[in-house]
Amino acid sequence: MLRTALKPTWIAGLILALVVSGVFVLLGKWQMDNAASAPPPLTQTETPVPLTEHFVPEKAMYGTEADQVVTLSGQFLPDTDVFVHPRLNDGEEGYWVVTALRVQGAPQDEVIPVVRGWTASTAASDPAPEGEIHLTGRLLPAEGPGPEGIEQTPDGTVLASLASAELINLWDVRSYAGYVAPFEMTAASGAEVGATAAGSSLEPVIVGPQPQETTYNWMNIFYAIEWVVFAGFAIYLWWRFLRDDHLRQQEEAALDRQWAEEWKAAELERRRAQAVEAKRKATEEYERYHGVSVAASPPPASPQQAQPSQQTHPSQEPQ
Repeated sequence: MLRTALKPTWIAGLILALVVSGVFVLLGKWQMDNAASAPPPLTQTETPVPLTEHFVPEKAMYGTEADQVVTLSGQFLPDTDVFVHPRLNDGEEGYWVVTALRVQGAPQDEVIPVVRGWTASTAASDPAPEGEIHLTGRLLPAEGPGPEGIEQTPDGTVLASLASAELINLWDVRSYAGYVAPFEMTAASGAEVGATAAGSSLEPVIVGPQPQETTYNWMNIFYAIEWVVFAGFAIYLWWRFLRDDHLRQQEEAALDRQWAEEWKAAELERRRAQAVEAKRKATEEYERYHGVSVAASPPPASPQQAQPSQQTHPSQEPQ
């Protein structure tokens, strides 16, 4: 098979198969690289950045934008307090107190929900601080609306989830598609306000960074395996065509040897018998036409015997 593989045609075919398989392997590597989705490093998410530079309103939040520590300033809108239930704090079930903060520097004065703290009862809550507020907290994606909907209580509105879609309809304002859980909240004077301030009825809600786990998209992994299989199939096709050509050459060589050893002698014998039979038929036809037997007739005279003698008798010489 090596002699067949060294033919220029099959060398060119091997080069083409290697190029095709190489392209398939690169496509498989590209799919495998896209299969892994690693979260942003902690050095990035834990470094505070301005909210207005990191995320824009009325836009879906991607995984690379969520869980980022952001800074923002603005004013809480009055009469926008809502309670989100159930929420746990050290194993105890209670409520998040959420208020709309009009973000300073937002494109169209959009608001963002701010989790001001946790309370065990809707009756135990603090009013939202007034004036300009500066916050540092973690930006988190909004939740989906819950099946329980909205409940009106004497102490305020209770929601089953912190969903931007519900809050937009409830507050009737433009909003970011996310919320902020602040670590610290200060007034313009620098004084600490909110759940972390002394004498507050609320417990601060501290949301830590998400676990640094890499997720995998199995669809991309399956595509990567398919491309590797295609690469192997390209080499297999070249080998299969080479093998078929080699077997065809072996079969032709075997037929040539069989012709030389068996069929050639048989063909010569057949042709010899055919010639004898043709001669016999020609002889029979000759005998039938002339009415003589070729076997009984004398052999034809030689040219010397068939010619008359050129010598003359002396007496016959001309006078």
